[in-house]
Amino acid sequence: MARDEVAQIAVLTEEQGKALLWLARETIARQLGLKAQEPDAEIAARLLDAELQHKRGTFVTLKKHGELRGCIGSLVAIDSIVEGVKRNALHAAFEDSRFRPVEKKELDAIEMEISILTEPKPVAHANAEELLRILQVGIDGVIIRKGVQGATFLPQVWEQLPKPEDFLSHLCRKAGLPADAWQSGSLEVSTYRVQYFEEHG
Repeated sequence: MARDEVAQIAVLTEEQGKALLWLARETIARQLGLKAQEPDAEIAARLLDAELQHKRGTFVTLKKHGELRGCIGSLVAIDSIVEGVKRNALHAAFEDSRFRPVEKKELDAIEMEISILTEPKPVAHANAEELLRILQVGIDGVIIRKGVQGATFLPQVWEQLPKPEDFLSHLCRKAGLPADAWQSGSLEVSTYRVQYFEEHG
């Protein structure tokens, strides 16, 4: 990995990550009409850190009893990390079409995960074999596109789909494409890296 990529990924501290997780949960809680919680001094200070005002792609993932409960994000840097986390927390909780909106009674059972993305980079590949050689299992987030159809998997998805062939087949289906569409060499493919933080129940 190039040094600038490492610098892009490992820019946030664990304390900043904890502050972002607090922000995601509190944003959803307020939308549900639950009593607002004021951040403690450490969290309040971290949310003002300059690093969190940088524009970066962000994803917020919700899990309930280990199962996906919502995941929405921005692949491109359209607003600050703080604003992106707030916006995508609401989208993941209430606008992921795969799930019913989150309800008050289940919020305590939901764990938050936040991913901060590097800028996606196109992957030049002539065929499926070359694509499989290029992808770095467990490290790369992958975006595929063909015409108006597209989808992404965060690097964390490799934990469930460690074989690149399976990973790409599921990603194609997510995009509404045939599972073997990646084998044609005609897809636009980009990769990115993430730094992520997660709550532990």
